[in-house]
Amino acid sequence: MTNKWRLDFSGSAKRVAVVGAGVSGLAAAYKLKSNGVNVMVFEADERAGGKLRSISKDGLIWDEGANTMTESEMEVKGLLDDLGIREKQQFPISQYKRYVVRNGVPFLIPTNPIALLTSNFLSAQSKFQIILEPFLWKKSDSAKVSAEDAKESVGGFFQRHFGREVVDFLIDPFVAGTSAGDPESLVVSNISDPLLPVKSHARYTGKYLITDMWAFDVETTDCMSSGFYFGLCCLLLPCASKTLTDALCKAFGKDELSLKSKVLSLSYSHDGRSALENWSLCSSNQEKQSLGLSFDAVIMTAPLCNVKEMKITKGGNLFPLDFLPEVIYMPLSVIITTFKKENVRRPLEGFGVLVPSKEQQNGLKTLGTLFSSMMFPDRVPKDLYLYTTFVGGSRNKELAKASTDELKQIVTSDLRQLLGVEGDPAFVNHFFWSKAFPLYGRDYDSVLEAIEKMETNLPGFFYAGNHRGGLSVGKSIASGCKAAELVISYLEKSSDDKMLKEGSSKFCGVVKEIYHVSIEILRSLKLDEPIEDPSPTDRSGQRNEAKMGKLQDLLKSDDERICMKCSCAAGDDQ
Repeated sequence: MTNKWRLDFSGSAKRVAVVGAGVSGLAAAYKLKSNGVNVMVFEADERAGGKLRSISKDGLIWDEGANTMTESEMEVKGLLDDLGIREKQQFPISQYKRYVVRNGVPFLIPTNPIALLTSNFLSAQSKFQIILEPFLWKKSDSAKVSAEDAKESVGGFFQRHFGREVVDFLIDPFVAGTSAGDPESLVVSNISDPLLPVKSHARYTGKYLITDMWAFDVETTDCMSSGFYFGLCCLLLPCASKTLTDALCKAFGKDELSLKSKVLSLSYSHDGRSALENWSLCSSNQEKQSLGLSFDAVIMTAPLCNVKEMKITKGGNLFPLDFLPEVIYMPLSVIITTFKKENVRRPLEGFGVLVPSKEQQNGLKTLGTLFSSMMFPDRVPKDLYLYTTFVGGSRNKELAKASTDELKQIVTSDLRQLLGVEGDPAFVNHFFWSKAFPLYGRDYDSVLEAIEKMETNLPGFFYAGNHRGGLSVGKSIASGCKAAELVISYLEKSSDDKMLKEGSSKFCGVVKEIYHVSIEILRSLKLDEPIEDPSPTDRSGQRNEAKMGKLQDLLKSDDERICMKCSCAAGDDQ
C-alpha cells in the first residue's frame, strides 16, 4: 500500500483503537500504522486472525478457516506487496478441476461454454433455456423488473431465468460453498460481494452465467471470508492464512496488540473544543484497562452480536443499541481427515467437490470437500490424502453441532460413496464455528441501516468487516483498509478544525488585550481631567462615570462578538 494517505500532524501522533484482530481489524490497523497513526488492537480471543486459522501438527498442515484467497481487490495486492509475502504464495495444483455431485456421483464441471452445452450435466431443456435467455429478456425493462423484485431471492432469480435444474445443481451448491447458505435465503440485492456472479438486473444472460461461473472471473468471487472457501468458482492466488496473519501481527509491538482483551465498554465525551481525544475504552485486560488511554477514533470490526453486548456511552449518557437487529449466523463444522492412499479407490484430481442439497436423498449429508493434498501436496506425507470437509450451514444447522465421533462417521460415509475410501481415517480433527457467516437475507437492509446509524451518531466511530461489503477474505481486507482511510480523513479534518479554532482563539485573545490596554489608556487620560459638557447636572463627574460605563459595555460586547466568531469559550477567557 502506498503512503499517499501519510499524515503530517504538527502535534503528537493520533491514536486509534481497533476492536477485533480478524483480517479486517489487522488490515485496518496496519494501514493506519503505515500512515503514522498510533494504534491499539483489542482482541477477545487468545490469538489473532479471526477465522483465518492454520494448524501445523505431526507433519500435516491444514486450515480450519479460509483455505484460499484471491487478489481481485487492489487492497489485497497492496497488502501482500507491503508485507513482502508475495513470494510465499502457493498456487493450487489442478485448481480448475472442480466437481459437483449428481445422482450420487461426482461430475466434473465444464470449464467453458461449449463444454457445458455438449456435456450431460444439464438436460436438453436447461441448455435450450440458457441459449434462449438473452433473447427472451432482450426487450424487458431492466429498471422496472429490478425495482419490483428488489427482495427476490437468488434461487428465484435464477429459476426465473434458467429454470429449476440450474438452481438445484449449480446455484445451490455454489451458494452453500461460499456462504453456507441456500439460494432461497439469500437476496440478490444484498449481495455486493458476489457469493455468486449475480447481476442484479433482469437481463442476466446465459453468456454471463457461463463466463462468470465457468471462466472463474476473479472479480466475481473470493474465498470465503471470515471463513471457509470450498465453493469452486474463483481463480485462486492463495496465500496460507497463517503466513498472512503472522506477517500482519509482526508489524505491531507488544503494546499495540492486546489479546484476551474483550472490549466491555466505549465512551465518547465531547468537550466542545476538539473532535479529537474523545474516546475511552474499557477491556477485560486489566493491564490495558489501567493505562487510561484516550483515543481519537475507533474502528469496530467485532460481529454485531458482540457489539450489542458492549456498553456505549455518549456525553455521559447511555447510547442505546436496541436498534441493532438480530443477525442470523450460519454454523459450520470443519472436519480434517487423512486416508492412506491405498485405501482410496477413486481419488479425484482437482480442487474439490460440492454436494447439492437434493443429493441428501442419496444419503449425502456434507456440504462439500476440499481435496487439500491434491492442491497442496507439501502439506501432507506422500503416502496420505488429506481432505477438508464441511458440515452444517443452513442445510443442517443441528448437524453442525454434532460430536466429533458422529461427524467422523458422516464424513467417512460420504467420502466412501464419492471417492471409494475404505476403513476409518488415519487422522481426524474437528473444529466448530458457531457463527461462521452472517446471512445476507431478506431483512439484511436493517443491518446496514443500523451500522450507518452508529457511524452517524457516534463521531469518530467506524465499522468494518464482513457484515457490510461482502463475505470474502479479500472484501474483508478491503473493508478494513477503507475504514482506515475514512479514519485518516476524519483525523486530518479534525486536526485542521482544531488548529483553526486555536488560531482564532489566540487572535481573539490578542484583540481583547488591545481593547483592555486601550481602555486603561483612556482611563488614565480622562479620569483626572474635566470633561466639557453642556449639561449643568454632570459637572460633578457623573458624566465621566457614564462614559466609562459605556466603554466597558462596548468592550464586553466586543469580547463576546469576537468569541462567537472564533468559537472559543468566552466565559473562560473573560
